[in-house]
Amino acid sequence: MNKDIIEVGSSDSLRAVGWVSYVLHLIVAIAAVVPGAQVSVLLLLIALLIDFVKRDDAAGTWQASHFGWRIRSVLWAGLLYVLTSWLWLLFVVPGWIAWSLISLWFLYRIVKGMVRMNAGRPMDTGAAV
Repeated sequence: MNKDIIEVGSSDSLRAVGWVSYVLHLIVAIAAVVPGAQVSVLLLLIALLIDFVKRDDAAGTWQASHFGWRIRSVLWAGLLYVLTSWLWLLFVVPGWIAWSLISLWFLYRIVKGMVRMNAGRPMDTGAAV
């Protein structure tokens, strides 16, 4: 696998887009963890759309791993929410516990990504978490 990183002229633009996406993800992630805080799923969908649209522009840069990181975070969290949604129908407490853990995991991934992006470092895509 070729791991050469290419710097492009629009690096600052990609970084700004990345920060907008991370902030939108962070707002949704915090709202998912804080009881009673409701944020529209629309914010998450906007952030996901931004990531999908701009992902190709980041190809070959250190920021490409961040686009993939955010996309995978949303898709995995969505899948986990769907797979555990039946717990809410039968047992409220297990559903609450499952969704709380998923939300904390999602928040962790977003904060980890923000810290690495702030440091100008790519995401370690070989790690499971």
